[in-house]
Amino acid sequence: MPDILLLLIPALPLLTAVLIALLTLSGWNRGDGGERFTAWLTQTACFLSLLLVLAADATYLLNGATERHVMLLRWLHSGMYNASISFTLDTLSLSMATLTALVALLVTRFSVSYLHREPGFQRFFMVMMIFTAAMQLIALAGSAMLTFIGWELAGASSYLLIAYNWQGKVATNNATRAFVTNRIGDAGFLLGMFMAFALFRSTEWDVLLVPQPQASGMLVGVTALGFMAAALVKSAQFPFSAWITRALEGPTPSSAVFYGSLMVHAGVYLLLRIQPLLEQAPALQYLLLAVGGLTLLYGWLGGLAQTDIKTSLLFSTLAQTGLMLVEIALGWYTLALVHLLLHAVWRAYQFLHSPSFALHTNWQTAPAAPRWLSKRRWLHNAALQRFWLDPLADWLFVKPTMALSQEAQVFDGQILDKLSGTPSHHGGISTLADMQALQQGKLRLESSIGRGSGLLGKLMQWAAEQLEWLEERLLLQQQGGNATAMLSRLGRYLDRIERLLNQPRYLVLLIAATLVVIF
Repeated sequence: MPDILLLLIPALPLLTAVLIALLTLSGWNRGDGGERFTAWLTQTACFLSLLLVLAADATYLLNGATERHVMLLRWLHSGMYNASISFTLDTLSLSMATLTALVALLVTRFSVSYLHREPGFQRFFMVMMIFTAAMQLIALAGSAMLTFIGWELAGASSYLLIAYNWQGKVATNNATRAFVTNRIGDAGFLLGMFMAFALFRSTEWDVLLVPQPQASGMLVGVTALGFMAAALVKSAQFPFSAWITRALEGPTPSSAVFYGSLMVHAGVYLLLRIQPLLEQAPALQYLLLAVGGLTLLYGWLGGLAQTDIKTSLLFSTLAQTGLMLVEIALGWYTLALVHLLLHAVWRAYQFLHSPSFALHTNWQTAPAAPRWLSKRRWLHNAALQRFWLDPLADWLFVKPTMALSQEAQVFDGQILDKLSGTPSHHGGISTLADMQALQQGKLRLESSIGRGSGLLGKLMQWAAEQLEWLEERLLLQQQGGNATAMLSRLGRYLDRIERLLNQPRYLVLLIAATLVVIF
């Protein structure tokens, strides 16, 4: 298989998303006919992408399962710093790419019937294709920089699908909360890339993940910590678990592909990718073990007390991803990868099956919480309230941030604007409504000059007032005065000169004189 064809694995879904957007904007693919074409287009793109991944798998196996770092295009070169569009082909990347292509095809096929005649049908499939391309970039990228592009596309598409019912306030608030929380992880990812550039002059995985004896152990640990923070937030590990329960606001297919099978495992995949860095920082492995254990406990207890099937499945997913972190911290990388693949497929099936679960169980009552949990009311209440992570986040982060932003706004308006002389709207016409009120006599301005604020503003206001006084007192109010007569006489002379210059003979004479001066 030619290496250049690897680009088509993420490119096919991405180009499909662009085509759907263009056809929707042009109004061509609306109605039932538009749905059929969009369904055929997305399923074809996913199927071709899956075939390309399988071809890459076969090539990898035929070559003796030898790890390859494929450099496709030179992206950026500045001095000693390099960034390229490259792919890493190994067991980890190809396994994740195969999982992504397979789940995307199945969910796309399921969504065609599930979202039939929904107002956001075209929008859903466009975002789904963007997400598929993003996950393929995360899986196959040969550098942290290219992985980050997929990371951000996945986050943006997650936001768009959580806010699928954008008319509702709950959906948009939950989408915003999830999006903002994930920006914490993005800051960690950026820290990891910055440290990689500083230490290794590159973000290519084949450079970054090779142990460097001369590199400072502390700086390598900071690099690994940045990537680890991004992984923990993306996989909703404790204490960042609260945002993922809000993400269930989107349609069931998006819940299956995002928070059941693919995106929730993206953080686990990143930890598996950077395992050589983690091995150089034993303290981070202990931290990972603690976070994984807490997430496992949080997901297990929370799942026992939930009252709806999707939330119960989500807490079970958190428990499983926490267990994967424990496996990575203990060095059981192959077990963690197998666990990831099997759990992703099984959880996707459960989420897709959840809308009809009540019918298949003949509307049986859900089992109550275990007796040992019910007897411990404080623990049962804590599990039912999801250990108050949302209120704690509001108290520790959201409310202080909002208060700080309000104080910054007051400081900006009351101090900085006055010192810098930012023009004020007082004393001037600032809107069309003010102009209309002025014409109707309902608004009276003390002066035609706006009021300035700050030192520079007051100085400019004083200069404008002096010029206005000069204009009114010396020029406009002296009817028949010397200044007015002089200006009128000068105007008549200038009009006469203009009329003469407009005549052809004077124009030719002026051109001839110009040529004489030049030559």
